[in-house]
Amino acid sequence: MRTQIIIFWTFVALAALGIILNLSDSRFYIPVIIVAVVFLLYKFPPGRLKLRRKIKPSKKTQAKWKSMQSSTRKSASPNSPRKKQYPFQVIEGQKGKHDPSDDVPKYH
Repeated sequence: MRTQIIIFWTFVALAALGIILNLSDSRFYIPVIIVAVVFLLYKFPPGRLKLRRKIKPSKKTQAKWKSMQSSTRKSASPNSPRKKQYPFQVIEGQKGKHDPSDDVPKYH
């Protein structure tokens, strides 16, 4: 796998060198430079250059996080009902029910 990467980048470098050497007209340099800059910015974005060090939290902070996580787990015990009981009642409507008076047409 590593040899394939080396071969690929060798071909890319040789192609770039060939393009640069064959360009005798200076008007082609500007688009080539722009494409190269865009490619480099795409491949290596500026935000990625800043390496952030991972700082391990202190034991006190870790204990605080664990206590907060355990308290949230205790509040949601498996014995408690999943749905909250609301004091609302369902009012039965007439929609969708069959009424015998609907069989007789109102107008002939």
